[in-house]
Amino acid sequence: MDDSKALEIVNKIFVAVFGKENKFTLDQLLDKFAFDVKLPKQVMDSTTNEVTWADSINSGRYIKFSNMEKRDKTTGWMLEKKQISNLQDLIDIWNSVNLTATERVNDSIDVVKSDTIYRSEKIYRCSDTSDSKNMVFCDSCANCEFVLASQRSSMSNFCIRVDDSTNCSNSYGVQYSNKVSNSLFIQDCFDVNECMFCSHIANKKYCIANMQFEEKEYFEIKKLIIEWILNS
Repeated sequence: MDDSKALEIVNKIFVAVFGKENKFTLDQLLDKFAFDVKLPKQVMDSTTNEVTWADSINSGRYIKFSNMEKRDKTTGWMLEKKQISNLQDLIDIWNSVNLTATERVNDSIDVVKSDTIYRSEKIYRCSDTSDSKNMVFCDSCANCEFVLASQRSSMSNFCIRVDDSTNCSNSYGVQYSNKVSNSLFIQDCFDVNECMFCSHIANKKYCIANMQFEEKEYFEIKKLIIEWILNS
């Protein structure tokens, strides 16, 4: 996994959601779509001075998970007993081993710039991701595939900016919803397909702003909305 592969994943998501190829760089995608997503931050490994990525940046002293494992298998982490004269002595000794592990990746492959990843594959700058594949700029997602800039969601695929939702596909801007497909800007909805700017409705199709439209006029407006999203 690298920047070019991440862009390949994004392009597939764009084609599925917008019917258009992605023209943005990763930095532009981050600013435009993932500006409010909690993502790992770049920090420095205190033992090697190499760049690494962490969910938590409150520690100030870090160690890459792989480097922590290397020491565990070689010199280990136990220290020789030392004389402790006061509390500061104890704190100083503890600080010598109290490093926050970063890039914690478990049972996963092709993961970069990410932290707390479990049983996943092809993950780019994500946090707290599990049982997922082809994810870019996501936080707290599970059982997802081909998802960009989303948070706290599950069982979804080919989506962008899906938050607190499940069972979504080919959609953009979905919040607190279930069973949403081929839709844009949806909040608190259930079982909607080809809807836009809708809230608190269920079992609907070709609705815009909670109003029923004919199929032809719906897709005419959807084309304009997609252009607005990509060019605004």
